[in-house]
Amino acid sequence: MLDRGGRADPDVIAAIDIGTNSVHMVVARVASNDRFEVITKEKEMVRLGSGRQEMKHLEPDAIDRGVAALARCRALADSWGALTFAVATSAVREARNAQEFIDRARTEAGVEVEVISGREEARLIQLGVLQALPVFDRDLVLIDVGGGSTEVLFGRGSEVRYARSVKLGSLRMTREFFPEGEVVGDAVARCREHVRARLAPVVHEVDGLGFDVAVASSGTAETLAAMVALRSGSAPQSLNGFVLALDELSAVIDELAEAATAAERRRLPGLDAARADIVLGGAIVLEQVAASLGITELQISEYALREGVLLDGLHRSRGGTLHHLSDLRRDSVLHLVELCDDDPDHAVQVARLALRLHDELADRLGIGDAERELLEAAALLANVGLFVSHSRHHKHSYYVIRNSEHLMGFTDREIEVIAQVARFHRRSAPSVEKHSEFAALSPADQRVVRALAALLRVAIGLDRNHDGAVADVLVDVGPDEVVIGLLPAGDGDLALESLTATDRASLLSELLGVPVRVG
Repeated sequence: MLDRGGRADPDVIAAIDIGTNSVHMVVARVASNDRFEVITKEKEMVRLGSGRQEMKHLEPDAIDRGVAALARCRALADSWGALTFAVATSAVREARNAQEFIDRARTEAGVEVEVISGREEARLIQLGVLQALPVFDRDLVLIDVGGGSTEVLFGRGSEVRYARSVKLGSLRMTREFFPEGEVVGDAVARCREHVRARLAPVVHEVDGLGFDVAVASSGTAETLAAMVALRSGSAPQSLNGFVLALDELSAVIDELAEAATAAERRRLPGLDAARADIVLGGAIVLEQVAASLGITELQISEYALREGVLLDGLHRSRGGTLHHLSDLRRDSVLHLVELCDDDPDHAVQVARLALRLHDELADRLGIGDAERELLEAAALLANVGLFVSHSRHHKHSYYVIRNSEHLMGFTDREIEVIAQVARFHRRSAPSVEKHSEFAALSPADQRVVRALAALLRVAIGLDRNHDGAVADVLVDVGPDEVVIGLLPAGDGDLALESLTATDRASLLSELLGVPVRVG
């Protein structure tokens, strides 16, 4: 998530979670030790994922509802002077026309929306949970059932050991098995069987990962916990930390299924009426995830994605790190390098030289520290496409980066920028006319990709022989030309490096508006 032009150390911060089912916002005052005091909350059921197609298209009326909800969130956040961060999850993530919604959110509601991956969504939910429950030093499994997807995470403290987003959610299950919220025939049994089948890969992947505590977050989990509490004769003011037993959950599912229509379900004690039509599908997902993972009871966390976004956004706005956030991002990049690049020393050398060029030329190129980190990631990952094939490996690098589940701490937009910089590290320069993925970027991101790719091209030329011959660069920015001087690591001749880097400097020269000479 990016700092949206707020103060370096905000007093009030807001987080907006744009889900498949609803738009949630929390506004909080920053307290000591990076804790938050909630000022106000806003929640609207907008059903972004309510279209007829399988979560692949946002219908015009759904976009209208979403943008209108965001405009109201923006007004409320502005009334408190809050630095605002907004993230979108499954419905926007999967929609082919997501850019239409993002553009309208920006122009009509004044909200910059970051689309996050399922894995990043799970990480941010974990940050939220760690603020709500005393589980930092315990091995946990976390389940968050949303409208379009369910996030499953295993971790300890800020460490993510496993994270997976599965296309199972309350709205998705309702559309497939309980249209209009009605229960007909063996729909409950078929839904359970479907969920178990979709969970089979997750069960296989987490085999051997233990946990001390199981946590459930999201509105679905809270609604079910409230129903269980009322069944036992209690009505707690807060559900945070409430223990929901699996057998109690299954009993509530039976009760929900017996109420064959949404209208009947609305009369059940403790049920959020707005969820009456979709709660059964979400409850079955939560039940089957728990059962498949051997969970007998779940602790409820009232904090989830929004609160994780608050904490993450606060630290990013300060330019600092959160539980070594930068290390988390860089470590995930290095892990992908380790998996896919046979010459990681070359990648590290290229990244080092690219960052040196960035530090000398960033002002002239109109880029800053945020782009510096993206450049480092792209430089380290530029050759991961060789894992697929040497031919056209720059295009393969784009695919590997864009589809990897290993990159942690990056937003979807940041991953796209990294992937495109790596894709354009060689051959033709990025072009709106020739490259559809580049044309799909915003004008601002197109400028970033061109600038970072220009630096990366020269840096790669400076390690032509993959031998680390260049120790450092000295950049002299003159009115008529830019000269990049080279300092050798030993006694070797750098003529080949100078020639190669000069040949690769045409895009950089174009952006700087003056010739670039290397040597």
